Amino acid sequence: MSTTETTGATPGDADVLGASRATMDADALVDGAVARIAPTWPLDRFIAVNPFWGFVDRPMREVAATLASLSGARLLMPRSFYRDALRKGMFVDADLRAAVVRSSADVSVAQLLALLEREEPMTPPRAKVTDVADLQRDLERQMSWRDFVTNAVSQHCASYFDDGQAQLGPDRTGGLYASWRRHAQGDRAPTLLMGLDGYGAAAEALPDTARELLYVALGDLEVPESERERYLVALLLDVNGWAAWCAYRRWTARLGGADDDAIVDLLAVRLAWEWLLHRTGGPALSRRWKLAMGGWPSADAAARAARPDDWLFQDALELAWREDVCARLPSGLSTARPEGAAVQAVFCIDVRSEVLRRALEAQSQAVQTLGFAGFFGLPVDYRPVGSESARPQLPGLLAPRMRVTDAGLDDPAATRRQGRLSTARAWGAFKGGAVSTFSFVESLGPLYAASMLASTLGHRADARVDAAALSRKEEEGRKPRLAEPDDVEARCDLAAGILRAMSLTRGFARLVALIGHGSDTTNNPHAAGLDCGACCGQTGEVNARAAAALLNEPAVREGLAVRGILVPKTTRFVAGLHNTTTDEVTLFDLDELPSSHISDVSQLHGWLVAAGATCRAERARHLGLSRAEPAGLLAAVRRRARDWSEVRPEWGLANNAAFIVAPREHCRHLDLGGRSFLHEYRFEEDEGFAILELIMTAPMVVTHWINLQYYASTVDNPRYGSGNKVLHNVVGGHLGVFEGNGGDLRIGLPMQSLHDGERWVHTPLRLCVFIEAPREAIDGVLAKHAHVRSLVDNAWLHLVQIDAAERALYAYEGGRWTPTR
Repeated sequence: MSTTETTGATPGDADVLGASRATMDADALVDGAVARIAPTWPLDRFIAVNPFWGFVDRPMREVAATLASLSGARLLMPRSFYRDALRKGMFVDADLRAAVVRSSADVSVAQLLALLEREEPMTPPRAKVTDVADLQRDLERQMSWRDFVTNAVSQHCASYFDDGQAQLGPDRTGGLYASWRRHAQGDRAPTLLMGLDGYGAAAEALPDTARELLYVALGDLEVPESERERYLVALLLDVNGWAAWCAYRRWTARLGGADDDAIVDLLAVRLAWEWLLHRTGGPALSRRWKLAMGGWPSADAAARAARPDDWLFQDALELAWREDVCARLPSGLSTARPEGAAVQAVFCIDVRSEVLRRALEAQSQAVQTLGFAGFFGLPVDYRPVGSESARPQLPGLLAPRMRVTDAGLDDPAATRRQGRLSTARAWGAFKGGAVSTFSFVESLGPLYAASMLASTLGHRADARVDAAALSRKEEEGRKPRLAEPDDVEARCDLAAGILRAMSLTRGFARLVALIGHGSDTTNNPHAAGLDCGACCGQTGEVNARAAAALLNEPAVREGLAVRGILVPKTTRFVAGLHNTTTDEVTLFDLDELPSSHISDVSQLHGWLVAAGATCRAERARHLGLSRAEPAGLLAAVRRRARDWSEVRPEWGLANNAAFIVAPREHCRHLDLGGRSFLHEYRFEEDEGFAILELIMTAPMVVTHWINLQYYASTVDNPRYGSGNKVLHNVVGGHLGVFEGNGGDLRIGLPMQSLHDGERWVHTPLRLCVFIEAPREAIDGVLAKHAHVRSLVDNAWLHLVQIDAAERALYAYEGGRWTPTR
């Protein structure tokens, strides 16, 4: 699939946005602009996304200059960060020298060091009509038009897209633009609050449809045809949070074979404000607007010239980290494949699993661990018992093709749960109702004092979503199982595909554990962001349990044998869940294991308990708990998980930097510090390199999304992060958050997920992907998939080939492979 197929964007000629599109028809112009906006998932399905996904068809450095010009965005850290990194030895002069050589830059290391001592220049972005209108206002005493318009658009979007949080909402007939147009024509705020004369008449003249408005406004504003797409993208970036939400609606609609035009409506709403201000601003504003448009090329040139050499600091930082791994990795490349494992534990590729896998392997040489995407190859959605809706349990790149439901519970249990959930919803509506709120607090508030105190002191019980409205007995009887497909051949094909993709087709242990992961936090709107991204922001429990049950089915075992995968009768699969907040592991469905495997499970449980203690000790220093004793440390992390005032219950995937695709024994000797995604892969067993292609087009893209989400939220949190979580207010039930009570919808990660209050915990490095496979095979995947090649060629990630036979590593740079230093 090409980048154009993935994003709808068309590569430009003159620059990132293609100034040569003057002859493009208007519909294509609009569609090209909206395709530049990456989606953001809702809070209850929050997954990390590269917010620059719509721009990956162009080099990252060019995109940085374009976004700086259009919105003032930043894709690099301040020079003070790189000065500090140099002082701490995170990179040295030799790394800078190597970065210069790789880039062919005409600059010396001495000049770079001198540059590092100067503050970076500030370059204002292109002006919009709102900016021109603000030139006529006293901004020390009056609200700016920029803020007013952002709030006006944002508040209407929050009301329009609300999913049950608000008691009342606007008329949604005709879509977002039509809804806003009706509201705008009766809105008195622009006149009363902002003093905008003539607003009422201008609002009455708004065109009927979004696309009509777009065509009319661009003409009336006299935006040059060659600049129109850039201008439209700049307007979307002004309300980037809501633009990303609308892009998500379009993304998911298209995955299902439909479409959604909300992002076009949003663009029309934002452009309509430009048109309204221009129409009512008089000749003076019109003259200033023409002058502002004439200054756009100068703003572009200033952005391009502002920090070209600063990328060498970023390159040096990344080179230093990459070369450290490259220096340590080869010593394990001659390690033989392990045989006779007592247990094989398959973990998600998540960086937090690296710490637990290392600790578990340290318990015994009889332990073998593997890495695989945490949805365990099941392209499913999950419909919990008693629920009328299903949720996706797979990467956001994919659409569900199968379904998991809860077995083990009868129809009366489902009916009871439906009743309890309905009662809970009604009670929630009563507590939050505009009329009942005060009477609730006065009459029943004191009864909630104990619950609030327990929450404050961190003594709340665990709250698993899937267990909501179930009794303890019902929860213990709930067994997520694959309901579709029910055809035996299809189930056998699925099972064979799973085992081949995780490179586990022979040498099975008596016990194979599929261990998903999930977090355990309280009062955290971004909790799903700590769960499994491969499961669409849910825990991996459902997938692990369904996959383990599938692989234990007798009919599936027979079908696997026909397909050349001989799983011994003595091998049993068991599911588990790694709580990444406390590093405890829960094993499921042990009642279904034969008595012959009780001692195996007991041994695994003991190893997991010891490994969890090792993990907690390793993580303690990052959580400010390094002085706690082992038993006290477990209690401390449990308190953090249940304390509703804790803003940093865990660090999630902070500091992620690498993705290693190779046999585990070749990197088992490395302490990767919880910074690397790990995927099991044996190219010798991959006929036609189909598994390699799958890894490079799915898990590699997912890890890149995670990496760039953390990167963007760090380098420019005001635009690509969600700010201070202490100030967060949830919008629309689950859509996202405001920081405070207004402004744009905030996307990305909060500061508390990246910074400990004194220093950055996440170091923004572009992902370095290490793949043990023939270079020709990797080249073949790049040649076949343009969007993957764009990530590499345009420096959105780094690619290194591992050659185990030579015990050497080769970096992909400038379209060719060169030995690493």
